[in-house]
Amino acid sequence: MTAAEKSLANKSKQHTTYKLANGDKVPGVTTVIGLLDKPALKFWANKIGLQGIKMSEYVDALAEVGTTAHAMIHADLSGKGAESALEGKSDDIKTLAENCYLSFCEWRKGHDIKPIALEKILVSEQYRYGGTVDFIGIVDGVPEIIDFKTGGIWPENFQQLAAYAQLALENGVVSEPIHRFRVLSIPRAETESFDEKVRISVNVEWDIFKHCLAIYELKKQLEK
Repeated sequence: MTAAEKSLANKSKQHTTYKLANGDKVPGVTTVIGLLDKPALKFWANKIGLQGIKMSEYVDALAEVGTTAHAMIHADLSGKGAESALEGKSDDIKTLAENCYLSFCEWRKGHDIKPIALEKILVSEQYRYGGTVDFIGIVDGVPEIIDFKTGGIWPENFQQLAAYAQLALENGVVSEPIHRFRVLSIPRAETESFDEKVRISVNVEWDIFKHCLAIYELKKQLEK
């Protein structure tokens, strides 16, 4: 692995540390949901491997594209120049991230969007977990949480949103429960397509997340 590839890999391994008010570390939403089996992901990984592609390096590169696309979208929604997020990126990363951003811009044209919080880091003292929420705001007059994805939409995405909704309410980011949950899958290349799924209830997904959280805590006890 080259020096550039090692740098990219190290960046992709950096995770936000979530802590309670007393300093205790708690898991992030994606860590908790990671306990669930993901058969579609296994199939995709096998397909990539059969093509002779080095899986770890490919995943690291895709992660960098996703991070850059997120940064462009958040800069745009914050009223800043989206191009600033491309500084220092390779041409390949720039091309794919820009494709994502342009897809987002097309979607945005048809909606009235008022951000409340972007890339917000939150922690639940009650349930002992943390998360970083892409978007909390008002979309077409309705309180909404949006998750921006660059690799398709999966069932666990709405379990994430259910956990984020609790974080937003518990921390006072919103004064009432979220009424709508949206996942946007924004394509990186012509071989991918734009996708969008919206739900008005994630009660079952919230129950699934709480069960995963309980299993996570039990496994931690076994490790001790």
